[in-house]
Amino acid sequence: MGVRVLVIGTISLCLVPRIDRAEAQTVSGESEVLPAIEVVAPPTTSARPAARPTRGSAAPRATRNVRRVFIYPTAPTPMAGLGTDVDKVPAAINAVGAGQIARTDSLNIADALQQRVPGIITSDTTGNPFMPDVQFRGFVASPVSGTPQGLAVYQNGMRINEAFGDTVHWDLIPTAAIRSVTVVTNNPAFGLNALGGAVNVLMKDGFNYQGAEINTMGGSFGRIQSSAQYGKQIDNFSVYGALEGVRDNGYRNFSESAIRRFYGDVGYRTDSSEFHLNVGVAKNNFGAAAAVPVELLQRYWGATYTTPQAHDNRVAYANLTGKVEVTPTWTIEGSARVRAFRQKTVDGNPTETEPCAADPGLLCFNDDDVPANGLNGVQLANPFPDTAVLGQIDRTTTRSTTTGATLQATNTDQLFGHNNQFMIGASFDSGVTRFGASAELGTIGSNYVVSGSGIFLGRSGEPVSIGPVSLRATNRYTGLYALDTFDVTDAFSISGGGRFNYANIVLQDQIGTDLNGNHTFSRFNPMIGGTYKITPGLTAYAGYSEANRAPTPLELACADPARPCIAAAFLIADPPLKQVVSRTIEAGFRGTQELNIGTLGWKVGAFRATNADDILAIPSPELQGFGYFQNVGRTRRQGIEAQVSLTSKTLQLYASYALVDARFLDPLTLTSNSPFADADGNIQVLPGNRIPAIPRNRVKVGIDYSVTDAFKVGGDALFVGSQYFVGDESNQAARLPGYSVFNVHASYQINKTFQLYARVDNILDHRYAVYGTFFEKDDIPNFANGGADFIDARSVSPARPRAFYAGLKATF
Repeated sequence: MGVRVLVIGTISLCLVPRIDRAEAQTVSGESEVLPAIEVVAPPTTSARPAARPTRGSAAPRATRNVRRVFIYPTAPTPMAGLGTDVDKVPAAINAVGAGQIARTDSLNIADALQQRVPGIITSDTTGNPFMPDVQFRGFVASPVSGTPQGLAVYQNGMRINEAFGDTVHWDLIPTAAIRSVTVVTNNPAFGLNALGGAVNVLMKDGFNYQGAEINTMGGSFGRIQSSAQYGKQIDNFSVYGALEGVRDNGYRNFSESAIRRFYGDVGYRTDSSEFHLNVGVAKNNFGAAAAVPVELLQRYWGATYTTPQAHDNRVAYANLTGKVEVTPTWTIEGSARVRAFRQKTVDGNPTETEPCAADPGLLCFNDDDVPANGLNGVQLANPFPDTAVLGQIDRTTTRSTTTGATLQATNTDQLFGHNNQFMIGASFDSGVTRFGASAELGTIGSNYVVSGSGIFLGRSGEPVSIGPVSLRATNRYTGLYALDTFDVTDAFSISGGGRFNYANIVLQDQIGTDLNGNHTFSRFNPMIGGTYKITPGLTAYAGYSEANRAPTPLELACADPARPCIAAAFLIADPPLKQVVSRTIEAGFRGTQELNIGTLGWKVGAFRATNADDILAIPSPELQGFGYFQNVGRTRRQGIEAQVSLTSKTLQLYASYALVDARFLDPLTLTSNSPFADADGNIQVLPGNRIPAIPRNRVKVGIDYSVTDAFKVGGDALFVGSQYFVGDESNQAARLPGYSVFNVHASYQINKTFQLYARVDNILDHRYAVYGTFFEKDDIPNFANGGADFIDARSVSPARPRAFYAGLKATF
């Protein structure tokens, strides 16, 4: 079969609204999408300019020749004022502001990202909307251990990809306290995992937010949520705090959520310096219903398959940041942070434990003649009745403490008489994780709930493929980066630089020696790009960059095909894996235009990212539910993105389209529960086959209209194309159908203080699924069909039905 080649030009349209700073800092107004600063306009001659006035200078605005510059982040630093003029960024611009986040009436930041960023969609692979997979251009930042993590995520300069599996727990981010979120591409300065880009979250403080707000909302499925925030500036000092809470029963059985979050910031600044100490804590509990066989879903939309599936997430962190203008052209910025993360999971599953063939009074594992041992190494007796359906409850505990520091210097001296910005920096992050896992045998009831028996599995299998785990993992990540943006002319700017990443991962088995290992990965990732301002309202851009991610401790500890493990639970061996390297090229146009009806903004662009030595979770051909991680060769993600928006006093309108074409480039043999698998349970992946779980097409539309100054109405729609089931990497089975969902909302400003609002999500009550995979049909009987075997191997994650919400917001 010939290799299919698809070359797509990416056009990324981006509208950056010019929102006045005073308006942006009001409590109830729309917050600016990108941080804005004021600088002295560059001279029209090549002579070196005089030193710029310091902030707070008494010089009249008219005589200071001040211009507004909107800043886009060029490195994961916590200060909003340092970055690059948005017109000089050689990549697509994707930004979401506090006002756009507030528009969703959600304390889940993933909702705003899906709504506003063309290339982003979310998927509830866990069955809980507060634990989403966020997918951008086919790369994922997920809370699910074992998912290949292709996005780096930062909060105020702190890397929040957790140390053990690079997972991202979106539920731990205090949404009401977010000032802006940018999705950065074509920039290796964001370090490890930025294969598809980086999500950079900047938080509010008392300098950019003053006032108070209390917001409470309730509605369908027992949802009640409330948030409060307060900010104040007192001379050179500022204080800010935000508190959030959510309780939700979920739209599926056993999918309840309880969220409690706090974020606080204390700041101090002068004309030439600024310092902040921000802290946060969160304690969240979730029921994760996961995918369910379609045969059960056809009977009841809230059905679940093997529970309990519970998560307990906790975090506490502190981040000290500072910025000093050493001279008019040199700025030093730094941060020091510490983050403590703890997660406990409880997961009910089918089991490979069964009565032995020779002696049903004993238990065997996987094969009916291989002993299932207890924690003491002795074969387990069978205490279960003959009619019992056996299962197991897998429990894990992850405790990670990470510390880190970043130091960066930025220079704006002219070079050869031309404007130039040079940035150099270094970062270091160290993480220590203690991971443990256990398996308790039990029985599965007719409601698919696993009830524990108090009997725990020890090391069992040939070779050993299950047993208790106690592992200490140490990560040390060091990065050195430099970037330079040079104005060749007033219209043409070029950027170049790169980052050197060094990763050292040490695994120490606390029970035996199987997991011991010491792994080192290093790489220099370059970037180059340029922008050309064709007209004052039209800019062209193009860029090339490389990025890498090191295998995680989780992947390294489960990479032996002969000794598979349950991902995120029973780690077995420590063979080597190669790091993943991504090479990305993108180009496009963006612009703004003032019209009689408002400000028109647009962007259109194309991208292509090719991964070498990509890592996938490979199912085991011997043990159902088990697997291992393996380098699988090259994969490619390419596509186009386009967006247009119109903003006026009474109307806000946006629409976007993204095409993401994701394919395997090398042949591959995988084990699958697909109905098209061969007699050995294998499928053959050919070059050109599409990667599952990545919809090809996505369309987003939204509108807000002010009927009167007090009464506003609006709506939004999302259209997502079909996708292949996970397990159908050979593209032989029917695809998971695409879906469309429509939401409407309205608000009424009663007076200056109080606002009533309401929304209806999925107003047409469309029943659709956002994720699909295959399962082993004969593991557990179909209790809903009298205990017969399942017929259909498809298992999907159903989306939320129609939901009604109403709330009251008070601002002071």
